Amino acid sequence: MVLDLLVIGTAISLGPLHNSAFILLLSSRRGVRQGLAFLLSWLANLVAVIAVVVLLTGGQPPARHSAPSTAAIAAKLAIGVALVLYGAHRRRRPPRPHGPPRWAARVDNATWVTAAGLAWLLQPWGLVGAGAATALDANLSSAGDWFALTGYCLLATLSLIIMEMYAVWAPAAAEARLNALRNWLSQHQEQLIVTLSLAAGLWLTAASIYELVT
Repeated sequence: MVLDLLVIGTAISLGPLHNSAFILLLSSRRGVRQGLAFLLSWLANLVAVIAVVVLLTGGQPPARHSAPSTAAIAAKLAIGVALVLYGAHRRRRPPRPHGPPRWAARVDNATWVTAAGLAWLLQPWGLVGAGAATALDANLSSAGDWFALTGYCLLATLSLIIMEMYAVWAPAAAEARLNALRNWLSQHQEQLIVTLSLAAGLWLTAASIYELVT
């Protein structure tokens, strides 16, 4: 479980779409507040999904090879295969120019509610679903599993936390460097999406098949 959560959390954190959107929010007139609203909404979504799983299981993992356990592994397998197919499709697709999103022109007038909603929209729900299926194996009587789930949520939010703290502590330097990062992300968006989709998808597929056959 821990290794799966590490892979999924890293893939979520490195996604180019939400990181680019977050940098745009930070560069707006009320950037730090909007960034904080986005970050807290992002983290709250992750925590809420894990909390639902824990409530469903009562904090006790289902027996190995039971119907709930097999269904969770099958769900991870389906997500893994879908990610591989999506990454392969994006890799074969002709490159397209990526301009700023349409909402970027209105970012200065965006409210904290808009920023929070944007976090919900940009969350990679396929990977979040894989994290939820993995969390089904968590045993909340174990401190290690509590630590793993907490670490997963923080890891999946780590890029946002680092950028938010940077914008608070060194706003002038952060603006220049984060804008340069956003430009780099825009130029390499397709490669990043393909790489993350294939890497996470292959891992989930292989790990799920191994769990099903052992």
